[in-house]
Amino acid sequence: MATRSRGPAAGFGWLSRGISASFRHPKPLFGGAFLVVLAALVPALITMPMQFYVMYSGTPPHMATLAGIAAISMLLGLLVLPIYAGYLQVVDTAEAGRPARARDVVKPFREGKALRVIGYGIVMAVIYLAIFALIFVSTGSGVGHWYLEALTAQANHLPPPTTLPEGFWRTMLLAALFGIFMMGFYAIGLGQVTLRNRGVFGAVSDGVIGALKNLLPLLMLVVGLLVVWVGIVICFVIAAMVIALLGKLAGAWLALVLVIPLYIALLLAMFMMMFGVMYHLWRDVCGDDMDVDTAAAIAV
Repeated sequence: MATRSRGPAAGFGWLSRGISASFRHPKPLFGGAFLVVLAALVPALITMPMQFYVMYSGTPPHMATLAGIAAISMLLGLLVLPIYAGYLQVVDTAEAGRPARARDVVKPFREGKALRVIGYGIVMAVIYLAIFALIFVSTGSGVGHWYLEALTAQANHLPPPTTLPEGFWRTMLLAALFGIFMMGFYAIGLGQVTLRNRGVFGAVSDGVIGALKNLLPLLMLVVGLLVVWVGIVICFVIAAMVIALLGKLAGAWLALVLVIPLYIALLLAMFMMMFGVMYHLWRDVCGDDMDVDTAAAIAV
């Protein structure tokens, strides 16, 4: 399946259409995001006690223990991945003007697509770990040793290392560039395997080619996301200050009652925006020409 190359400004278009999708279809997307967040919290709730035990056991963590926790978290995350694909289907259904329901986030399990989506996730995890390992190896082992020292210091309640290792910023720059590429790679590939029924390796190939063709718009997308995130943080801080003031006037219980829904709303808004952007990125790069024209008309 052909992938298209877009101009740099396309990144801002993906962002604006992804955000506006939440306002055009608030009921299914909000409800679906709530179900996705609940599913995404399951791996964290299972592995969090293990992480706390490692951090506060008073003994240096073994690499095998850390690797085991990471493996469990990754396996649980793979089981949640079809829920993400189902939410992408909900966004597609809503944007196409068809009736969309929040509970359709489990549709990949009902349609038998879950195994293919999980297979895509496994291949993506292998690629992700291999390239990150290559980055760390190519920039020296100092960053890896520094990270292990920081974990050991945390487990023993000691101050973390005060100096950064050689090659730290070079490693961070390469990791950031790789992260930008992977953002497009993941979105395009997940869209292909979920919405176009592509095979795992076909979706991976489309993701690689599509992301390479659109590196500049992906960079502009990141710039736009940073601007939006700064705005969200400012609004969140103002709201938190107002809630704190109300708590001083009426009692701490009121602040607690108000701040919890605020955190939940922020989390749901992040998921809705993230998947809306992913969908429109995929649609602009790999969707049918007729679908892209329709999306542009809806955005207007």
